[in-house]
Amino acid sequence: MPEETPVVPAVIVGSGACGLTSAIRLREAGIDCLLLERDSVPSGSTALSSGFIPAAETRLQRELGIEDSQVLFAEDVTEKAHGQAAPHLVQAYTRGVTEAIDTFERLGVKLEILDGFLYPGHRARRMHTTPERTGAALMACLERTATTAGADVLVESVVRELWLDENDRVLGVGYASPDGTIAYVACELLILACNGFGGNTAMVRELLPAMGEATFAGHTGNDGSAIAWGKALDARLADLGGYQGHGSWITPQGALMTWAVMMEGGVQINARGERFHNENNGYSEAATGVLAQPGTVAWNVFDEPVLALARTFPDYVEAEKAGALRTAKDVPELAALIGCDVETLQKTLDGIANGVTDSFGRTFKRPLQGPYYAVKVTGALFHTQGGLDVDAQCRVLREDGSPFPNLLAAGGAARGVSGNEVWGYLSGNGLLSAVGGGWVAGATAAAQIEG
Repeated sequence: MPEETPVVPAVIVGSGACGLTSAIRLREAGIDCLLLERDSVPSGSTALSSGFIPAAETRLQRELGIEDSQVLFAEDVTEKAHGQAAPHLVQAYTRGVTEAIDTFERLGVKLEILDGFLYPGHRARRMHTTPERTGAALMACLERTATTAGADVLVESVVRELWLDENDRVLGVGYASPDGTIAYVACELLILACNGFGGNTAMVRELLPAMGEATFAGHTGNDGSAIAWGKALDARLADLGGYQGHGSWITPQGALMTWAVMMEGGVQINARGERFHNENNGYSEAATGVLAQPGTVAWNVFDEPVLALARTFPDYVEAEKAGALRTAKDVPELAALIGCDVETLQKTLDGIANGVTDSFGRTFKRPLQGPYYAVKVTGALFHTQGGLDVDAQCRVLREDGSPFPNLLAAGGAARGVSGNEVWGYLSGNGLLSAVGGGWVAGATAAAQIEG
């Protein structure tokens, strides 16, 4: 590296939830770290999400008397991925995220647990959120916590170069400032907490053809840089077919609609007036289901009790203000809104009844009752779940399975815990990998730097 390059113990590429969590863990150990962030304000995929972090055996769960365990949580993650999720990461992340959540609380982050419903695949209430229930609010809390603890964040700094010696030991990085000049920083250890590849159209079309023409609703920084670096270093890649889709992207307003609407009785109906899948299976695989419908759209249809629940989610409230919600007093009016025939729609709604299990395997608790509410949605790609292969300590692995000596990865840069298919994504897996993985990477870095 250039002479007189400044040195810090740990450099973290990316200050999303993953990078900030790693920084908090490092500062807990008293180790200096520098986060290099491409944006002017740290945000990443987390700021565009609902900001719900799944975790088991937390202090908050115990206080609320919620029966749960890390074992049960790990089983839920594994079952949703049909056994494809990397077992070593499932175990590491479901343990690490608990330590992270409890530490956030101890450092002053106010958290609560979502009540009233369970997301698909979860057998306990374990979604931790800020009172605002937004990813942007979570990011603000994590950035404040990290910087208050002494972590340094350098914004508008896009990492362009990784410097390694002949033994694959990271020496440092080169990063570009807004004016295009390259500056350098050396480090004892590097954590890649940067991005996936959802914003790289060519990579999506190659690796995720089902989403090749879908709306990308994630952060533009997901350009595949980590994978490109991995290929250049002959690092092993894994689970590149895994991703989080969402079957409830409001169109044309361009906003996420909470899947709680489906879990509490809402349904998705296509332009023919028919349902086309079991909405309780999950919102990720629903993305491809919706995209397969006429016009690549569907209507989220629900009634008054579900509307009241939806209005407790800020993202939905903003979408309603933008004109997303349509109202129909009866079935003929709803059919006219959707553009389908009344008879078909009536038959569809008649199949929604207390105790009835439909042909898709969904069992309903009650019928929908007018007036009816509808929101037009499409399927979208949120973020990818594959990347650099890592061990249980988040050490990046070479093609032969051996770890690089001082290169770590987590979050969007690394493989997640959703396996290699869209249906493997359990609600919250993105933030489980970001926060749980960020915590594990931070702990590994601290132990290695401390010697």
